[in-house]
Amino acid sequence: VGAKNREAGDGPTLTCDLPMPGKTPALFVTHGGGPLPLMGEPESLKDFLSKIGEYTVGLTENVPPKAILCVTAHWEEPEITVNTGTAPPMFFDYYGFPEETYNYKYPAPGSPDIAARVTDLLKAAGLPCRQDPKRGFDHGVFVPLLLMFPKADIPVVSMSLVNTLDPQYHIAVGKALQPLRDEGVLIVGSGASWHGGGRNNALANSREWSNWLSETCTEKSLSEKQRADQLIGWKKAPHAKHAHPREEHLIPLHVVMGATGLQPGDTVFSDIWGKYQIMGFMFR
Repeated sequence: VGAKNREAGDGPTLTCDLPMPGKTPALFVTHGGGPLPLMGEPESLKDFLSKIGEYTVGLTENVPPKAILCVTAHWEEPEITVNTGTAPPMFFDYYGFPEETYNYKYPAPGSPDIAARVTDLLKAAGLPCRQDPKRGFDHGVFVPLLLMFPKADIPVVSMSLVNTLDPQYHIAVGKALQPLRDEGVLIVGSGASWHGGGRNNALANSREWSNWLSETCTEKSLSEKQRADQLIGWKKAPHAKHAHPREEHLIPLHVVMGATGLQPGDTVFSDIWGKYQIMGFMFR
């Protein structure tokens, strides 16, 4: 920790400058394929996720988050929807993995109060929000959180995307949720920086895409409007449609960046996984 941002492709990192205490940080993490990080694939991603939770708590003077709001790439609805259950079940939404990967447990409690707060904030901003008391933790929720907060003692509310995947709309959703960061809620966008697989010159293409993404997320000279314009116009970025043939794994980042007021963050994870680059970002 304490190191500066590094160019995409420099190898695995967990680096950022220590901030002053204040708002609860927000994170965008790559959650890997299915349960693979829990199986140690790639090892660098498992190691990063295993460290970043404790590190985040250290940034708030060792006070754990009041709750976690996890924006998952694996839940889409016509309107933003939040889980209101008090004890969400597991939802194993992956296929073809070893039998033991369907026995994971993440018994974190839900938080109807935080879910209601999310609903109220969105409705106050003119953004509709539904509630779902039965939704379980999909792998976009339980895979990273099992590594980040393995004690499962922090309440977790999962939140869907809107199935239009409109980037500007999801930035607006994040902006409406900014007060949560002053209330001790850790907002985690769970998706993937690259979701285009390893085909067609993926390593070189993913490096160019990742450099653009890192600049968009971390460059301090960008104005709020410039950053918003880049996020909204992400399809113009180098190799964008290779990176995200469908953008559901990118859009959680738009929510997170909206929740930071489009302020610059830090690249806290960067590594090569097989044939492509993967990254993670922290915003404070």
